[in-house]
Amino acid sequence: DVRLVESGGGLAQAGGPLTLSCVVSGITFHDYAVGWFRQAPGKEREGVSCISTSDGSTYYADSVKGRFSISRDDYKNTVYLRMDRLVPEDSAVYYCDARRYTPPREFWGKGTLVTVSS
Repeated sequence: DVRLVESGGGLAQAGGPLTLSCVVSGITFHDYAVGWFRQAPGKEREGVSCISTSDGSTYYADSVKGRFSISRDDYKNTVYLRMDRLVPEDSAVYYCDARRYTPPREFWGKGTLVTVSS
């Protein structure tokens, strides 16, 4: 079975840091691009950040650029999201995503809740 298990969510102070982790099992991790999405109450799920397989290139949503940093450890089958200078608008359920394009496959974690208090 493929499993993506997020951890590290919780209550954080505005301006503070928080680091999320996602441990992936059941797939060949280094074949997959991995990333993070989030969904706040009443809003659509949005892409936050992702990191590729080969050259480690990254993408960040404009709303988190300069504050969040994504990384991956292919030995630990883990992707991290370091979040700095948190703002209340970052409050959401954060989901880990792993995807491959040839052939196309995509898997999701169940999410971890991040709440940022002002």
